[in-house]
Amino acid sequence: MTHKTALFILIVAFMASCTNRGVRPTPELNHAQVEVFYATDRNPDDTSDVKTHFGPLRGELTYGTTTVSIPRDHKMGDLESPSMWRFEFREIPDKHVVLLQISPLSKAAYFEQTAARLQESDEKNAFIYIHGYNVTFEDAARRTAQMAYDLGFDGIPAFYSWPSHGSTPKYTFDEVNIQWAKSNVQQFLTHFLDESDADHVFLIAHSMGSRALTQAYLDAVNANPAIGSKVKEIILAAPDIDADIFKRDIAPALVEAGRPVTLHASSEDMALQASKAVHGGHPRAGDSGDHIVIISGIETIDATEIQTSFLGHSYYADERAVISDMFYLINQGLRAHERSGLKAVEHADGQYWMFRK
Repeated sequence: MTHKTALFILIVAFMASCTNRGVRPTPELNHAQVEVFYATDRNPDDTSDVKTHFGPLRGELTYGTTTVSIPRDHKMGDLESPSMWRFEFREIPDKHVVLLQISPLSKAAYFEQTAARLQESDEKNAFIYIHGYNVTFEDAARRTAQMAYDLGFDGIPAFYSWPSHGSTPKYTFDEVNIQWAKSNVQQFLTHFLDESDADHVFLIAHSMGSRALTQAYLDAVNANPAIGSKVKEIILAAPDIDADIFKRDIAPALVEAGRPVTLHASSEDMALQASKAVHGGHPRAGDSGDHIVIISGIETIDATEIQTSFLGHSYYADERAVISDMFYLINQGLRAHERSGLKAVEHADGQYWMFRK
């Protein structure tokens, strides 16, 4: 199967699933509206404005939903935003991916609404996305909606937003806050797996968010093994975790927990190269090349060859080949050897996968 054929099938499947996954058609407008569930331990800031509703400081764990616009002419993988080069100086839902609304909910109301939404889906699926460093609440909501839309996801898209400062120079601030947020992430995961009525939950973490997800997931299933059976897949996209610590302490525990794990890596990820320098030259788990992580029980995918963005850190959601691959992983449950866009690579430590050109 060619890559073009795979993308065509992805688009057809997406169109068929739109009516089931919280995408509200707006015939009179040139955009769709995607409902995304959230949990956050950010502090409420200026609640009169969706952009500043939640700030970068620590707060209590709260729940709610967001509404995000996706333009009709949306390009797969894009987070369309205003551009001064196009003389665009304000957000327009018909042209851009825009956070339109934040609706806080009590914990009880949150899970009542998730249960109602799951009744509308075919498989009672959900995915939970945990963002990385330098991400605002607004951008986490936009990214989650874009992924749900591009994946044609039939079920609940949800995200957990921890108090990242959303500022490039504040890497160390974010490191402290992701460590602080771990117990709250565990609490949320435990409640979601136990109370949401979802039968299949996909856990997706990017970059620094992988630190919270891996530990929170392991702690949650150790405390209550029954909820682990609901986890369908764990996807670690460009994990910003010390590679040696990951291989020694985290990966064996993930494999022992018994749920499939996919790890995306790249040797052209400038953000991880900067993190490596900050951490004394120690490779990150999301590195590839000479430091690629190969562990039995984890499917590692090297995305180096298909990256086109400048920093190369968000390829998991803005590269068509990766989105297409995730479509088959999430929507059809195909393992790496069954997905046509990947080729196997033999290594002294075992086997990993690369995207076909």
